Amino acid sequence: MDTVLPEGTPELDPLQREGVGSLFEKGLGSVEAIEGPDGMEVELLDSSVGVYPGGALLAIFVDAPALEFAEDAVREVVGELLERSELLSEWRIEKCEVELHPELAQQSLDAAEGPDAPPVDPAERAARHAEAASAEFAGLSAEEVEAMRGKVRALAPRLQSFGLESFGYRSDDDEDDDVEEPYVERADAELAAGALVYAIDILVDQLFDDAETLAEEHDNVAECDDPLWLLDQLPAQFAVHYTANFARRLLVQAVDLTARLTRPDFEHLSCVAEELILKLLLAEAEVTLDTYGLLDDGVKAAWEAFAHEVYEDFDHEWLYQPAADGIDEDPDVAHLGIAPMGIRDWFTPFNEGRSVHPYAGAEGEATT
Repeated sequence: MDTVLPEGTPELDPLQREGVGSLFEKGLGSVEAIEGPDGMEVELLDSSVGVYPGGALLAIFVDAPALEFAEDAVREVVGELLERSELLSEWRIEKCEVELHPELAQQSLDAAEGPDAPPVDPAERAARHAEAASAEFAGLSAEEVEAMRGKVRALAPRLQSFGLESFGYRSDDDEDDDVEEPYVERADAELAAGALVYAIDILVDQLFDDAETLAEEHDNVAECDDPLWLLDQLPAQFAVHYTANFARRLLVQAVDLTARLTRPDFEHLSCVAEELILKLLLAEAEVTLDTYGLLDDGVKAAWEAFAHEVYEDFDHEWLYQPAADGIDEDPDVAHLGIAPMGIRDWFTPFNEGRSVHPYAGAEGEATT
């Protein structure tokens, strides 16, 4: 499916293309199935998004009893996605073509009764579709993908506080006897590091836009009907506290943290807010590489190595589990040394040796 910009609209710049790709991916990722006529259900198996200067190409894989049902379902879900997103509401569907996946269709014909018949389990079929989609990333030429690969890898040295060893790479000259070979390839480590640098601009711009959206609406994330870039990715149980003031404080701390990451003097994450900001940054870096078909297991391993070096613990992940609310105050786990996790403490330094930006750490309610 080809979706295009409204007529007379300037072409998308690289940053805008990243944002549009994120909107489509989030929207399509939230859909599991589409209800058709007579209660018939069309299952959405997988999707990929390729954004170009004039629009976006969507490859959507569905399991439907007939091609016409598949086309109606895909057109309906994309049309609703465009309608619900204020930023995409004026986009239009230029072309929608539905076809059988040639390889899987042939496999089904050739092995309908044999051991190689397509799996009955929808999850297994979805995995097979995903593998086919990744082989040819929709909407981007090989030249565009390789240009992006080179651009991102070239950014890796700007992450001055973290060499490639922080991403799991070990050179042949490494004298550590315990390391027999690199467990992350140099190219993957460079992509992982460079993508973090590339994602900084996206992160800051999107936090700024979220703060502006909340300021205009005079509400919080829980009550905001407009689409948001990042604030709705924070722990959902505190959504009512994510106000415009909170968003501005998070934005200022994000600028402070990302500046330190690109200087040689970075030491530690300073507070819970920085732990969550880094989680958002890693997510944006993943979206960036995935958009260009550059995300693979090696890059994921590199980010995992980086996270284990930068994070002193992963206690902040409990914030995404409502059942663990208040665990930092539980006397039975006091010996674990869990930092205060209440939202009022998010901008409080972990100890006297660390600090937060004066604006973000200003006295007052985090929820005002």
